[in-house]
Amino acid sequence: MKPHKFSGTVTIMIMLAAFAAGAASAGRISGPAAETGVKFGVCDWTIGKSGDPAALELAGKLGLEGVQVSLVPKGDSLVLLQKDAQRAYQTAMEKTGVAIPSFAIGDLNDIPLHKDPRAEKWLSEGIDVAREMRVGIILVPFFGPADLKDDAAGEKAAVAALKRLAPKAEKAGVVLAVESYLSAAGHRRIIDAVGSPAVRVYYDTANSQSAGYDINAEIRDLGPLICEMHAKDDKDLYGKGDIDFKAVRASMAAIGYSGWFVLEGSKYPLGREQSLAYDLKFLREVFGR
Repeated sequence: MKPHKFSGTVTIMIMLAAFAAGAASAGRISGPAAETGVKFGVCDWTIGKSGDPAALELAGKLGLEGVQVSLVPKGDSLVLLQKDAQRAYQTAMEKTGVAIPSFAIGDLNDIPLHKDPRAEKWLSEGIDVAREMRVGIILVPFFGPADLKDDAAGEKAAVAALKRLAPKAEKAGVVLAVESYLSAAGHRRIIDAVGSPAVRVYYDTANSQSAGYDINAEIRDLGPLICEMHAKDDKDLYGKGDIDFKAVRASMAAIGYSGWFVLEGSKYPLGREQSLAYDLKFLREVFGR
């Protein structure tokens, strides 16, 4: 499949709707139907079980409905390329009823997509895994050594890598979700430059806050370019820190977002599990669930 060329963000949004509808009908994009509202998941690293199928059992115990699973590199390849590893997760999903809404490759922070060819290989393999396991989103992070803020050359190289991967992702019905400290305008710039509905934004509330952006303006600006979201407050338990989750809920409603809100807790004053249980209870109250 040849890469598509689009004129800008408006065209991308039109293509996103068609791409998401087609992928969802094929069972590729995980997420709740609009009428069921937002569902709550958790990152496997947040519960201390990166790349471990036992994360699903613990998430279910905590009352969560999904787990964002780490695609862990082992040597030059991903562990989940192995069929037995895939079966372990499939068994865990069947046993617990806990879903996998998305994958993430955290190693791309230290081995950046725009600097190291290993990263592009892992992401390409991740698309294969996501297609096989019918998971529709792969988080592509740009933090630490991979930070794109104020790095025009790095952004250009990242765009080039995403352009090379986008046709494969489109064909597989998989979205590559960019998460970074860039503003909404910066994320739009990347999406416009890549020109594919298979490249979207993974939005994180605490990232915007720490970067000094207006969270709710950013959410409303990005709109349907957001494919999934992290619920995170770097200061304290939810409702006690810096993030106004009631305002976030209103902004999510304003853009028609009804996907996953994935907890990426970073403060555990009550201990890890009790803090996450507190955060989830708070979010359920805010979202009326």
